[in-house]
Order: sequence, then structure tokens, then C-alpha cells
Amino acid sequence: MLLVLSEEHKEHLGFLPRVDSAVVGEFGRIAVEFLRKGTNPKIYEAAARKLNVNSEIIQHGVEGLTYLLTESSKLMISEIDFQDSVLVLGFSEELNKLLLQLYLDNRKEIRSILSELAPQLPSYHGLEWRLDVQLASRSLRQQIKPAVTVKLHLDQNGDQTTKILQTDPATLLHLIQQLEQALGEMKTNHCRRIVRNIK
Repeated sequence: MLLVLSEEHKEHLGFLPRVDSAVVGEFGRIAVEFLRKGTNPKIYEAAARKLNVNSEIIQHGVEGLTYLLTESSKLMISEIDFQDSVLVLGFSEELNKLLLQLYLDNRKEIRSILSELAPQLPSYHGLEWRLDVQLASRSLRQQIKPAVTVKLHLDQNGDQTTKILQTDPATLLHLIQQLEQALGEMKTNHCRRIVRNIK
């Protein structure tokens, strides 16, 4: 699977051939640090002073490198696919090898950082339900108004929470059909390929 870079990202990475390979390695270290701790303008300004360029150019270069490394790590791109993805940038063979080495050295760490950044979603623990039917009221003697009440128990980081939902049977049937359709979609080859690449 090849990584497709937009023109903006190509432009941001266009600064890399103008600097030394040691500087590109340092940009790689800054990119991983950027993922861990967030942006640090002081680092960009210090690097800009050393290289006699605008700090915005340094920031864009690091952000472009961060994007290249994170997207490649997310998709678990093979070495050959990474080289082919970088080939369109028109860099020298030495720079392409350096970027490949940066990717190979940091992909496990980047994947672990990205997994820590992913939101922890609640998981299913239990379900209770009740069917209520209103047969009549003071104003309407013969009326059938069903309602399904669902008490959903969820686990999130060891804490249990409860959500109470109420709906009519027609909406519940539509929801069930949509969920069954989504489960059926997960069995297609396309979805299996995507899930395999996410893991």
C-alpha cells in the first residue's frame, strides 16, 4: 500500500534536501518528540537560527516529517512501499535511505504513542430492557402506544456507568437493521483489509 502525499505535504518536505543528513536525523528526533509532548516553538527557533532560515519553514518541515512517519506507521507500510511512497518526492537516494531508516527505527514507538493517544471508549457490560405499553388515557380510550426502555451498563477504565434509553419499537427495529447491515459490511474483503492494516 502506497502512501499518497498531498502537494502541501510535498512542499513541507521539500526543505529536507537543502540540509545535511545529520539535520534530517535531528528533525526525525524532533518529530517523534512532537508526537510525545506536543509542539515546542523554542526548538524551531533554535534550529532556524542555526540554519539561517525562518522558524516557520523548520516547523513545516518537522510537521511534514511527522505526518510521513505517523501515516506510514499507522498503515504499517512495508519497506518497499515506503521507498516507493518517498520516491515521488524526488529526493536523492541517500536521503530516501535516511528517511527509510528513520521510519524503521521509530515505527514501533510511533505506533505505541498513537495507541496511547487514542480515546478510551466505554465497553459493553450488561443490558436490561422493559416493554411499556400505554393502552388508554383520559382523553383517548383506545390507544396503543408501546415504548421500549433499555438500561445499558458500560465499563470505562474500570468504572461502571449506566445509560437509560427509551424508544418506540419501529425505531428500535430500524436501529437493529442498521447494526446488522454494519456487521455484514465488516465481513466484506475491503473491510477485512482495512481492519488488518489498522492492527
